[in-house]
Amino acid sequence: MLVWAVASQKGGVGKTTTVATLAGWLQREHLRVLVIDTDPHASLTSYLGFDEESVDFNLFDLYAADVITRELFLKCITKSQHQGLDIIPAAMTLATIDRQLSGRQGVGRILSKALALIDDCYDVVLIDCPPVLGALMVNALVASTTILVPTQTEFLALKGLQGMVRTFDIMSQADSNADFDYIIVPTMFDKRTRASNHSLSYMRTHYQSKVWGECIPIDTMFRESSAQRLPLPLMAPSARGAQAYYGLLTTLVAHELKHHPRKVSPALAAVLSSDEDGSAAALTHHSAEVVTQSVKNMFVPHTEGGY
Repeated sequence: MLVWAVASQKGGVGKTTTVATLAGWLQREHLRVLVIDTDPHASLTSYLGFDEESVDFNLFDLYAADVITRELFLKCITKSQHQGLDIIPAAMTLATIDRQLSGRQGVGRILSKALALIDDCYDVVLIDCPPVLGALMVNALVASTTILVPTQTEFLALKGLQGMVRTFDIMSQADSNADFDYIIVPTMFDKRTRASNHSLSYMRTHYQSKVWGECIPIDTMFRESSAQRLPLPLMAPSARGAQAYYGLLTTLVAHELKHHPRKVSPALAAVLSSDEDGSAAALTHHSAEVVTQSVKNMFVPHTEGGY
């Protein structure tokens, strides 16, 4: 099971849209996907048509428990109207979680240990993070195989990106065993504006291989999608924003095949060869190279102590 956290220290850069849209594509590909809303504002929870009063259990119940069992974890999961797409909703009480967990040992690994209890239940878990460095974000980052950092192609968002990268450095220094594998995702790109082009150029110059090779364009359909409480791939899969996120999904799967092959289910790996009704975006040249090398690596004899 793969775990993808979507994090940024700036609001309004497309974190919730990224989680909802990737989850929509995964569901459309008939995969098992769980989304976890860790933001007290509960935007993702609302996006999927839920609110705090409409569910019996939420993420706060998981963190508040003295002992987390598989049974408790499963109780906190709510099924959406879309088969295979489930959610652990957020609640306003999550805003108090740093105080609630104060003094407890190992608070940064609560979520990763909990997710290990349901490793057989999903192909991918997507985590929507709050824009604040605290226990909720730390837990999400530590639990992740890969972290996505959506970054709007404008100046102020670049400051948030710098803060996020510093966070990875700080956390790596705090835990020598931690390995934060992240991909920067340029969002809300408008090729007509100098600001967008300049910001994208800055990202590629300063962060190089960490930046995804494509961009998520501005698309008013995202706004319509959230208003309809329906992930864009399930509402309008041919929309240019939806197609851009499909390209991101294929890149992510190729990346995981290279770096975490044991965690990639056969069903998820099959996304790379999917072309349902012609709606699947073609692999970028870079992604094709990664997949080719990944397949070659599968036939290389295992070295002692390796996978």
